[in-house]
Amino acid sequence: MSSNQQPIVLGKIGSSHGIKGWMKITSYTDSVEGIFDYSPWFIKEQGEWREVKVTQWRFQGKALVACLEGVDTREDAQQLTNCEIAIQADQIKDLSEDEFYWRDLIGCTVTNTKGYNMGEVEQIVETGSNDVLLVKANVKDAFGKAERMIPFVPEQFVLEVNVQSKQILVDWDPDF
Repeated sequence: MSSNQQPIVLGKIGSSHGIKGWMKITSYTDSVEGIFDYSPWFIKEQGEWREVKVTQWRFQGKALVACLEGVDTREDAQQLTNCEIAIQADQIKDLSEDEFYWRDLIGCTVTNTKGYNMGEVEQIVETGSNDVLLVKANVKDAFGKAERMIPFVPEQFVLEVNVQSKQILVDWDPDF
C-alpha cells in the first residue's frame, strides 16, 4: 500500500483457530461475510501495511474463520492476532450519485433548517434502531453544547446530504 493512501479498515484478525494457520475474523462490513468480497487485503503488522491473500474462509458456528497465504501453523496465525484488515480506497464499489459511505460523512458541516451551524460530524454511532451522527459543536456554540447526537433518519431529521460540498442539512433543534 502506498504511503499516501489512507486505508479503509474492514475488520480485524482474532485468535488462531486450530493448528493449520486458520484464524478468527471480525468483520465490520454490513454483511459479515462481505469482507471476503475484497481482495487483496492489507494487514497492519508492527505499524506497516502489507498485502495478504485469503486462500480459504468459512463460517465456524456463527464466527468467521479464514486462512491466509503463507500462514500455515497455529504459531504463524497467533502472530497476526489483533492486526487490522484493510483495503485500498480504490477497491470499494462506486455508488450512485445519491448514495454515500459513512466515512464520507466524517468532517461534514451540519446545519439546521434555520441556518444554524451545529458543528462537524466526528463519527457515526450504530444503535439498534438507527445510526446516530455524533456532531462536535463549534468552539463558541451559542447553546453551550460540546457535541450533539442527531439520529440519522432520512427525511425526518436528515433532510439533505451533499458529500461533494461536505454539507448536511438537518431538521434538529440546536438546543437539544
